[in-house]
Amino acid sequence: MLRQIAFAGAFLLPLVLSAQTPSSWPSCAALRDDGARLACFDRWAAGQQAPAPVTQAPPALPAALPAHVAATAAPVRLTTQEGCRDTRYTALSRFWELERGSDCGTFGLRSLRPLVAAAAFADTVNRQPTSENPANNAATPIDYSTREMRLQLSVRSKLAQNLLAAPASGLSDSIWFAYSQQSYWQLFTPGISRPFRSTDHEPEVMYVYPLQAELAGWRLRYGGAGIVHHSNGQSLPYSRSWNRAYLMAGAESGNLQLQGRIWRRLDEDRANDDNPNISDFFGRAELQASWRPNDAHLLAVTARHSLRRTGRGSLRLEWFRTLWEGGDGGGLQLYTQYFTGYGDTLLDYNRRRSVFSVGLSLAEW
Repeated sequence: MLRQIAFAGAFLLPLVLSAQTPSSWPSCAALRDDGARLACFDRWAAGQQAPAPVTQAPPALPAALPAHVAATAAPVRLTTQEGCRDTRYTALSRFWELERGSDCGTFGLRSLRPLVAAAAFADTVNRQPTSENPANNAATPIDYSTREMRLQLSVRSKLAQNLLAAPASGLSDSIWFAYSQQSYWQLFTPGISRPFRSTDHEPEVMYVYPLQAELAGWRLRYGGAGIVHHSNGQSLPYSRSWNRAYLMAGAESGNLQLQGRIWRRLDEDRANDDNPNISDFFGRAELQASWRPNDAHLLAVTARHSLRRTGRGSLRLEWFRTLWEGGDGGGLQLYTQYFTGYGDTLLDYNRRRSVFSVGLSLAEW
């Protein structure tokens, strides 16, 4: 008997408790007796517990960006990698990507010469171009002004790399294609509809091999060879063009770089030669020295020489003053140049002139 009572109690106790602790307030509201209804609401309220506050961890802070990513977050790059922006490598190593750590990959776009937009003021202007070939002599002069705009575009792309250099050396050789264009625009001559007086085109292909020789504080960094076509794309009698093959090399010591080229003109039929003896005026070799005393300034001098007793050639002085830093000494710059000699343009290959230019440039983008 006692066992049956205990069993029944165990079965009925949960039902009693559930009846005493209503599951929802509508069941309490349904009671008609005021006292029972109030007692029911009290039992329902006592059974409710405020849910524990949900704590949410603050969002994790991003990890620090790698140095090479942080350094390139602002400027826009046209290369797939950033090794050629790594300042742990020297200027020539970054420029020609001579080491595998200073590589920026193939088929990107980089500058070869500075991009320039400048006002040019000359002591003379070639209003009636002439050549040693009579078919290339202009019949009448054009009233050009000695004031004009100088525009320069120069880009290059690496086509192949790591061809001959041993992988264990950590060095990298490469093949490049480049295109440079320089135009003189008669912006200040509305009377003749502001024409482009001259536009020179220079596509070229070059091979660059890294070197490691050291001598008297200088480090020979590279040697190479190339071939270039140089023309102005005009018809007779203003057509000018020639082809040449060259050897080149570069060395550096601290913030000073030396780069040189020596070339030979590729022979062509003299009857169709737009500019005979151009090498005696334009030159057969050039040497460029550049010095960067700090991140804001770059000074460069380029001398070309005919390597003949006539001593013809040219001298170019350049000063770049950084206005907006784009990384690796590049970005927007104030640009000034003084040129004197022969070959400022192909139309002027046999005419000596001096030009002062001032404007803006974009280098090392």
